[in-house]
Amino acid sequence: MKRQLDLHGNVVASFCPTTLDALTVSRRGAHREASCQMDTIGLDLHKRESQLCIGHADGTITEQRIVTSRERFTAVLGNRPRARVLLEASTESEWVAQHLEGLGHEVIVADPNYAPMYATRSRRVKTDKRDARTLMEACRAGTYRLAHRLSAPRRHVRAELAVRDAVVRTRTRYVALAKALVRRDGLRVPSSAAERVGAHLQALPLSPALAGELTPLLTLLPPLNATIAAADQRIAELEQTDPIVALLMTAPGVGGVTASALVATIDDITRFRSAHQCEAYLGLVPGERSSGEQRRIGPITKAGNRRTRWLLVEAAWRILRSQDPASAALRTWALTIAARRGKRIAVVALARRLAGIVYAMWRDGVPYDGTKIRAPRRARGSQAS
Repeated sequence: MKRQLDLHGNVVASFCPTTLDALTVSRRGAHREASCQMDTIGLDLHKRESQLCIGHADGTITEQRIVTSRERFTAVLGNRPRARVLLEASTESEWVAQHLEGLGHEVIVADPNYAPMYATRSRRVKTDKRDARTLMEACRAGTYRLAHRLSAPRRHVRAELAVRDAVVRTRTRYVALAKALVRRDGLRVPSSAAERVGAHLQALPLSPALAGELTPLLTLLPPLNATIAAADQRIAELEQTDPIVALLMTAPGVGGVTASALVATIDDITRFRSAHQCEAYLGLVPGERSSGEQRRIGPITKAGNRRTRWLLVEAAWRILRSQDPASAALRTWALTIAARRGKRIAVVALARRLAGIVYAMWRDGVPYDGTKIRAPRRARGSQAS
C-alpha cells in the first residue's frame, strides 16, 4: 500500500501498491538486487522541509514530507531497519548524511550534475514528490555518481576562507566608497595597501561635513583590518602544519591563501586520474557544444568552486606581471599565447596550466621545477623548423 503522510506522520492518502516485475529486477544488475533486499529512500533535501520517498523491499512506496531537523529525521528514520538513502549534494547534505549514518543507514551523497540520475523524471512537471521518487529510483538502479565529501579539516579551512573573502570584499567596498567621497572635494587618497587607507584619509584636510560623512567608515575599517590580519595569521599557520599547503606554495604566484583554497577544494588528489580532470573540476577547460560535423569550442565552463578558480586566475596575472626569474618559464609560455590570442585568453590558459602543475606536484609530492615547463606546441614547431 502506498501511503502519503503529512508533516506529523499522519496518513492523509492511500494508493495501490507499485511493484517491480522479476524481469526488470534481474536486468538491473547486482546493485539493483542488493537494493531490493533493503529499503531504498530518496531524500529531496531543502532548508526548511524535505520530501521522503521510501521504497520498501516488497515493492510498496511511502511518501512523507518532514521538517528538516535532526529530531524529525530521528523520529521518522531512527527506528527503521538499515536502509540505503540517496540525497543530492547541497549545503545541508553533509550534516544530514552524518546524522543518518549515525542512525545506522547507508547514505549516498550524489552529484546533482549527473543527468542520468534524473532519467525517469518528467521535464514538464517538477515537484518535490517527483524529485524524491526519482532519487529513490536512481538509488535502486544505481544510476548516480558519488559526490566527494570533504573531510572535516578541509571543511573548516574552506569555511575560514569563505569568511575571510566576505570580510575582504566588505573592506574593499568601504575603501572604494571613501575614496569616491573625498574625490568630490578635489582630494585624492594616495595609492597604498588597504590597511593604510584609514590613516591616509585622516591625514587629508577634510571639511567638517566630509569628515562627518566618513566617520562611520573610519570607525569600521580598523576592526575589519584586525579581522583580516587574524585570518591571514591562521592561514599562515597552515604552512607549518599542513605539508601539502607548504608544497603548493613553491609554485610561482601561489601564496598561502591560494594554496589553502586549492587544498580545501581538491581535498584528495587521488580522485583525479589526470591533470585534465583536475582542470575540468576547477572549471578551467573550454566548454564545447558540438554536433555532427560542426565543432564549437566556447569559453571555460566555470564549473566547481568559483573562489579557487578566481585565485588561480589572479595567480596567473601575478606571474605574467612579475619579473621573478623563478616564473620566467611560465611567463614565456603565457606570452607566446598572448602574442596570438591576447593577454586575457593567455592568463586563463596559464591558470589552467598552473592547475595542472599543482596537480602533478601534489600527486608526486615534489616542489615546483621550472626546468620541466615546455613551450607551446606551435612555438616548439617553429623552433624545430
